[in-house]
Amino acid sequence: MLKHLTTTDKLINVFDDLLRTLTKTDIPCLTNRQNPAQNLTESELTSEEKKQSAALMRVNHAGEIAAQALYKGQALVARDKNIAIRMQYSADEEQDHLLWCRQRVEELNSHTSYLDPVWFLGSLAIGVTAGLAGDRWSLGFIAETEKQVVEHINDHLQLLSTNDQKSRVILEQMREDEQHHGNMAIESGGSVLPIPIKTAMRFPAKIMTTLAYYI
Repeated sequence: MLKHLTTTDKLINVFDDLLRTLTKTDIPCLTNRQNPAQNLTESELTSEEKKQSAALMRVNHAGEIAAQALYKGQALVARDKNIAIRMQYSADEEQDHLLWCRQRVEELNSHTSYLDPVWFLGSLAIGVTAGLAGDRWSLGFIAETEKQVVEHINDHLQLLSTNDQKSRVILEQMREDEQHHGNMAIESGGSVLPIPIKTAMRFPAKIMTTLAYYI
């Protein structure tokens, strides 16, 4: 059962997450779900397939860093306690994704983005800003963010080698969770964002996905 967190609890959690990001410390699985790829046998991948998979999973890991910070920032300033708790629930599932992506990147003998602290701090600021606009707009922001994340995952599933089933099942579970988070935000009263804001949201996302692919 999720408990209500005080502002001090939330700040401590944010600081803890930042330290884990900076130090690459192992992160706990908060929902007790196992990695979807845990029991799958590793397929033989060519060097190019492995390089592509690693780059795509690095991008997804960076996205989960951003998602963690976004939810944390919004929960810090959420006015409705029930909404804050729902955001924390979604953040816990995003932490599962973060763990799974990191494990997969390491299995592919690669590294997570060197810019992870930048993604965290930038998204934290965006989350707080969205939250200050009010809970309805904050939830609408989450819904649109999750919609765009699902689009990115669909693109990655197309780019991923059919031989890499381990990365594929992770992304498929992530897509299911992201769709649920977006639907939950709308059901909780989220407002539909104006088209200019939706369009503007794609710009920083494009920067992050492009840089994280290589760095």
